[in-house]
Amino acid sequence: MTQPPSIPPEYPEPTGGPAHPDAAQVPPGRPPVPGPRQPHIPPQEPPYPQPPQYPTAAAQPPQYPTAAAQPPQYPTAAAQPPQYPTAAAQPPPYPAGPQPPQYPGAGPAPHYPSAPQPQPPYPHAAAAPPSPYPQTSAVPPPGSPLHPHHIDTARGRVHVSSRQRHTDATAFGNLLLHLPNFLCSLVVVALVSLVLGDFGLLVILVWLASGALVFHRPTESALARHLLRLRYPTPQERATLEPVWREVTARAGVEGRAYELWVEDSDSLNAVAAAGHIVGVTSFALNRLPNGELAAVMAHELGHHVGGHAWSGLLGHWYALPGRIAWRLLRAVTGFLFHVSRAFSCLGVAFFGLCVGGIAFATISTLYGLPLLLLGMPYALAAVGRRSELRADRHAAALGFAPMLAAVLEKLHQQEQEQEQARLAAAGQGGGEPPKEKAASRLLSSHPDYHTRLHHLQEYLQPAR
Repeated sequence: MTQPPSIPPEYPEPTGGPAHPDAAQVPPGRPPVPGPRQPHIPPQEPPYPQPPQYPTAAAQPPQYPTAAAQPPQYPTAAAQPPQYPTAAAQPPPYPAGPQPPQYPGAGPAPHYPSAPQPQPPYPHAAAAPPSPYPQTSAVPPPGSPLHPHHIDTARGRVHVSSRQRHTDATAFGNLLLHLPNFLCSLVVVALVSLVLGDFGLLVILVWLASGALVFHRPTESALARHLLRLRYPTPQERATLEPVWREVTARAGVEGRAYELWVEDSDSLNAVAAAGHIVGVTSFALNRLPNGELAAVMAHELGHHVGGHAWSGLLGHWYALPGRIAWRLLRAVTGFLFHVSRAFSCLGVAFFGLCVGGIAFATISTLYGLPLLLLGMPYALAAVGRRSELRADRHAAALGFAPMLAAVLEKLHQQEQEQEQARLAAAGQGGGEPPKEKAASRLLSSHPDYHTRLHHLQEYLQPAR
């Protein structure tokens, strides 16, 4: 009897149980019953069905989707951004509200399109970005250092010229034109001296020597107070005037302490140079002009002093004073006699005319026609006065004040026009054009017109090449 072959499936025995459900159950200790040979099944494959247990452990990843299923909650949390458009949807009311001008401050682009219509200065400030003061499109006040006609008055050493004054052609011409007036005044003083007898010659000598009072400081002060209606400046006014005057005299090389500064209480733009040392400005010029324009005005008056216009004009006026007083008395007496002659009808008027004509003819023939020169003296003196004004303008422009002086002339011209309009309105002619100035009045004017003065400043206003 042959030994049955060994069955390979002995390996499942140590496992303690059948490895396959279809395998026959063999009790322990008994040999196996021979039977049909079963197909061989690898023992390794039965354990492989166990990996489905890993899906059970790996079945937890579906929990990750459950944890990952929370991102749909993120869209729910991210669904909140539609609220932002609702918050961002609020800007439409802002353009309608008054707050949009604040947003252009942060974003200039929306602001500038709307700014040019109500506020033209903004385009001007945008057109000049290099300017460090975009908000100063308007002209600064006169006392501001940002004013274009403000000058720096801080100066160190000053050079004083050896020639402080001179007498130019206009000063000589003024003295020569006053010569007929001087002779007439001398005749009047001589006639008065005949009444005084032995003291007559003394009166003539005193009158001739009185011209020196023009350069006497106390006399100048009395003249400034009583005749010109000037006053000494207050400490505040002096603090404004003295630095400007020091700058003007330093540029001219003139000793500024040789002159006295005065103020006239007036609302008009004006200044005066009188006698030998008086320089006066109006309170309007002191308080309403920038210091550069005030310096131009004072430089103009200094030009009158340096050129000799001030003292020559005052000296001629002083020596012509007796003749003018006599002329006014003669006019008053003649007018009185004319009214008396009218009481005697035409014969009285004719007789009076013959008497006056005879006296005039005798005077003219005796003085070789010299009185006839008196008729043309006012026109000649006015012409010399206009020339002296142009020379004073040139003096101020040569010191570097040409632009400031042109601005002052413009303001003076506007002020004259406003005064003329006010005068016409007071006369009941306010809607019409101002009457043209007559030729005789232009010839008797001591100052050139605005356009003539500005024309003579053009050579100083043109930029240097």
